[in-house]
Amino acid sequence: QVQLVESGGGLVQAGGSLRLSCATSGRTFSLYAMGWFRQAPGREREFVASVGWNGVATLYADSVKGRFTISRNNAKNTMYLQMNGLKPEDTAAYYCAAGRIQFGTPSGRDDDYAYWGQGTQVTVSS
Repeated sequence: QVQLVESGGGLVQAGGSLRLSCATSGRTFSLYAMGWFRQAPGREREFVASVGWNGVATLYADSVKGRFTISRNNAKNTMYLQMNGLKPEDTAAYYCAAGRIQFGTPSGRDDDYAYWGQGTQVTVSS
């Protein structure tokens, strides 16, 4: 069982930055590919970014490419999402997820992830 706890959300003006963290329990963090997803009110959950088991391979949604950076620290069992150049349309609840994906590669499919956090709210004002 893996438990995930997100932190770092908040209210920021357009153009600002936030850094989300996802702390995990367990001793097998490095075996999991990790991802960030988001869900805005009235909309379906959507993929944001994913990082492979060793932090080298990454995958981003087109909407955040060039603005967001995903990373992980396996020694600290923690994943991060650095969000720069935030836009009002980035407003959503952000969820981290962990999955035992083949070869530990990143994935944008939410059904590849077995474990999910409770979410942290990000609100971007115009």
